[in-house]
Amino acid sequence: MIAVVDYGMGNLRSVVKGLEKVGVEAHVTADPAVVAAADGVVLPGVGAFGMAMEHLRAAGLDSVITAAIDAGKPFLGICLGLQLLFSESEEFGPVRGLGVIPGKVVRFFLDGAPTGVKIPHMGWNGMQKATPTPVLDGIPEGEYVYFVHSYYVAPDDPSVIATTTEYGGFRFTSSVTRGNLFACQFHPEKSGAMGLQMLRNFAALVGRT
Repeated sequence: MIAVVDYGMGNLRSVVKGLEKVGVEAHVTADPAVVAAADGVVLPGVGAFGMAMEHLRAAGLDSVITAAIDAGKPFLGICLGLQLLFSESEEFGPVRGLGVIPGKVVRFFLDGAPTGVKIPHMGWNGMQKATPTPVLDGIPEGEYVYFVHSYYVAPDDPSVIATTTEYGGFRFTSSVTRGNLFACQFHPEKSGAMGLQMLRNFAALVGRT
């Protein structure tokens, strides 16, 4: 069973529908016991980092998520679900995160965006692969995926970077990988056929564990 973590942030239904399209049954839950018992875990989300962490801690989901990752369960983080894995965020902060991936979440173009570049970064951009990961099996180099974000992750260890993306002349980390963990700034559930392939790959990873 794949658990989609419900902590009150974001449109969970779009993630569930994406998984359903590839023939996977997902269970939306805010129950730490259900997340702990799941074969795979998805952490989606949009919104403010600090509020998200408050909700996770209040529900007792923070420790369950980190335990699932430490146990090697397949884990998929999407958008805010990627950022929450990091040590801290600059958004109204610093605010402490889950600390799974050492590094920070920082805002695009603190000194002002280049002319014509809008923040938040919203729309389709290509991704360049940096480190092989099962979730990206069969995904062509340079494939376009869908983004909506004003902050990006900056990992301390470059070996966890799975893909990078260029926006406004600046290249940022658009996904990370470590063991059975894959987390992306883009939304695979909104990224067409190739996004669905990523969800299919993640489901296959769950099935192999």
